[in-house]
Amino acid sequence: MKTYVINTSNSPYSLLKPVPIENVKLMDNFWLPRIEKLKNNTLPMQYCFLEKTDRINRFRWASGKLSVKPEKSIYPFDDSDVYKWLEACAFMLAQDPKCGLKNFVNEVVSEIIPAQEDDGYLFTEYHNQRSRRWTNLTFDHELYCAGHLIQAAIALHRSIENTSLLNTAIKFANLISETFNSKNIRGVPGHPEIEMALIELYRETDNKRYLETALFFLNERGKGLLKPVGNSMFYLYDLLGAEYFIDHKPFRELDEMVGHAVRSLYLNCGATDIYLETGEETIFKTLIKLWKNFVNCKMYITGGAGSRYISEAFGENYELPNERAYAETCAAIANIMWNWRMFLATGNAKFTDIMELALYNAALAGISLDGTKYFYTNPLADRGKVRRQPWFKVSCCPPNIARLIASLPGYFYSISSEGIWINLFASSKARINYRANIIEVVQRTNYPWDGVIEITVNPLEIMDFALFIRIPGWADRAYADFNKKKIKLKPGTYAKFMKKWSVGDKIMLYLEMPAKLMIANPHVMNNFQRVAIKRGPLIYCIEQEDNPTIDVWNIMLRKSSKFFVEYRRDLLGGVMILKSRALIINGDIWKEKLYQTYQKPLFINKEVEVIAIPYYTWANRAPGPMTVWIPILSG
Repeated sequence: MKTYVINTSNSPYSLLKPVPIENVKLMDNFWLPRIEKLKNNTLPMQYCFLEKTDRINRFRWASGKLSVKPEKSIYPFDDSDVYKWLEACAFMLAQDPKCGLKNFVNEVVSEIIPAQEDDGYLFTEYHNQRSRRWTNLTFDHELYCAGHLIQAAIALHRSIENTSLLNTAIKFANLISETFNSKNIRGVPGHPEIEMALIELYRETDNKRYLETALFFLNERGKGLLKPVGNSMFYLYDLLGAEYFIDHKPFRELDEMVGHAVRSLYLNCGATDIYLETGEETIFKTLIKLWKNFVNCKMYITGGAGSRYISEAFGENYELPNERAYAETCAAIANIMWNWRMFLATGNAKFTDIMELALYNAALAGISLDGTKYFYTNPLADRGKVRRQPWFKVSCCPPNIARLIASLPGYFYSISSEGIWINLFASSKARINYRANIIEVVQRTNYPWDGVIEITVNPLEIMDFALFIRIPGWADRAYADFNKKKIKLKPGTYAKFMKKWSVGDKIMLYLEMPAKLMIANPHVMNNFQRVAIKRGPLIYCIEQEDNPTIDVWNIMLRKSSKFFVEYRRDLLGGVMILKSRALIINGDIWKEKLYQTYQKPLFINKEVEVIAIPYYTWANRAPGPMTVWIPILSG
């Protein structure tokens, strides 16, 4: 079997096809240690929490093994955490079939299957309560949980050829298809997820009914069907507003990212999957409108999504607070998922650029360096109060970041009718089946700390094809040594290298990585006359631990600030730090004052050395202030 993140191999409107996870072996010092920690620490520890918090016991109760409903698991959507964890394990087993996770997986699967009811229904909250089924689609996540079950089952089928959970998922999917259609219930999921799961099940089984049901859900959305009638939930719906659920207008009429950030991004994932199968141009035009609004008006510089604590939602255009940023880890993951699908549809590097941005910053910050603690929210400024936790009452983020990291090898390469595409960079070895030939692609690099990448192509047989290499949008100066020529490359594109390839052919890629001062649109009021530091794909922050003699919120950079790069093997798992000189805002003139006349100097006319670290590493040491956006003295 071949394990894919999503399998567009036969999708008629997918320009690109994926390379299986097991065909890509990471050999680097950045991602490989994280995958090893995931296998040895993260996933076993998450299994313990699934047991301790009664999430697996919910299935034991539903199957009759326990007589009393478990008390520690209190949310109806807790089933989904078990499914996401299984999917993460499936991706991990694709890379290492002999690892100890298989025993855990078999145990959990054996608890899930007996919990299914005779007609296929499987949602522990409403087990043996037929009158409650589908009565609260707005809030109770039946279809959301079903989607994660389907995705987990498909991943296990592909990675370890497990058919038992797949049969369980198919039986439930058949019930959903029979229940939701124009002749029966006209309803939609309160939390999108089932749409992309049904499309993936269609790809796995070639049963068109699943595609039709996914399209039905998309077509019915935005007709006010989620508004509760005659119960207390009406008031909560009214408080949150129809936009929260993306229930305010039909999908094809949307032109702005609104509502709950994860719901909105998952809906776009499902819609993109539908486009990849149907080619409906109206859907794609809507997706482009939404993408432009998101990237140009509502996305954090880290790739984070969702600015409001209330309702975990998108705000107005340019509403991007720092200390109060919500930027849920799941939303960053959803951002990657959506851009991956958009890239497969188009081959456009702007989508992989956003994937990389969110991956190295907003998403990666969501897990601690030791792989045992997690952020739910990801602020861009803090006074030392926000810390990662080993688990949450609502614990969607821990298994979600686990399944992202476990699936990572599946994002590095793709293929098209013209050739092989390199999307992400890390020392790795890929074995790619292309036009009845086996082509090995080897990367050697110290990315993301260094932009020098050696790419070696080893085809089993000499062959003509194109090698497309992403030139990141941040790489203002990029060039390659190819066929004894130095070639200047355009950032934000895929560079095409065409030749008759034979064993040992190489391309040397050079992406210059100076530290840059980034500014925000002036309508982002929180960041006016502030800068953020970016080097390569990484956003940097300044944290108290590295600057113990000053309050980092009092730092001010000059427009002419220069940065010195230093690799610290002993710090934060090995990082490239940035050193610069900065001014210090005069705190003395603000003692016991909130406002004053603008007349005294705001800074002390002396410089201090400051150290910046990658944003993903913050809050792994002693608590203290941190900031991404730093005031700048422009005069």
